[in-house]
Amino acid sequence: MRATLLALNEELLRLKASGVDTVSVSNDSLRILRKLAGGGAPSQPPAPDSSRSAREPGGAAAVKTPRFDDTKRNPPPAEKVPAKSTLPEPPVVKLPEGDKQERWDALLRQVQQDPVCQKSVRPGKKVVLGVGNLDSSIFFCGEAPGAEEEVQGEPFVGPAGQLLTKMIGAMELQRSDVYIGNIMNWRPQIPTKAGREQVGNRPPTPEEMAYCLPYIQAQLEIVQPRVIVALGATAARGLLGQDRFRALGEVRGKWQEFAGTPVMVTYHPSYILRNQSIRSKRIIWEDLLEVMAKVDLPISDKQRGYFRAKT
Repeated sequence: MRATLLALNEELLRLKASGVDTVSVSNDSLRILRKLAGGGAPSQPPAPDSSRSAREPGGAAAVKTPRFDDTKRNPPPAEKVPAKSTLPEPPVVKLPEGDKQERWDALLRQVQQDPVCQKSVRPGKKVVLGVGNLDSSIFFCGEAPGAEEEVQGEPFVGPAGQLLTKMIGAMELQRSDVYIGNIMNWRPQIPTKAGREQVGNRPPTPEEMAYCLPYIQAQLEIVQPRVIVALGATAARGLLGQDRFRALGEVRGKWQEFAGTPVMVTYHPSYILRNQSIRSKRIIWEDLLEVMAKVDLPISDKQRGYFRAKT
């Protein structure tokens, strides 16, 4: 139960940091949350709110995410607030002459030797650079490494990564056919008691993303993909700019551009892990169909029909 509540709290903090101030919660979900919190299930469902702004289509209540600066009763957990960053200016990345593999190897060495990257990684963990086909037409770009990624030194190897691999498979591609990276080269730290592993993740700060951005640009220079797929709001802000949008829905499914390369913004795979509905799966799949068309991948009738609601 505690793990479930911690995961929920972490996700609400992530959404708040991404600019989302409301989430859709059904009455059934509210009853479950009250029961988990020890308050028991209400005998009657909450009274309906006639305000359009307080409701979401389908009858789910739109619940405001906590505004920690507006209340003293619900301050943010201390371990969730990163210390004020004092990062230096972003590094200047100069790739050597040579073939793609030689240039990528040189970039990996620079990341591994970067003093800020090294300082930002906990003892025994690894910095993370992208992985995959250096000739790929598709560059999947996520947010930051998580617990599994900082151990293996590879992006998207945890539950969300496993789902991303399945999504790539639905495109009739293998993971080794594409290139996968993150805005960040290290897992953003949360203050943790000595001797204990960090529990949960936090979104990187704009300053952290700005520091790592030259490394993403260098990877793009090496791979030269035809399309970037930005996975989630944080990755999209890292590429498009912090003030480019407030909610992901404003740019999701619409072609954008970064450094001259078309960008398709879609939800992070973790969105599907939290929202196991046909509609949610279809939303992301429609974005991937746009990507497939952009890079001239064949699309079968079966693929076009994936995740359509049955009538």
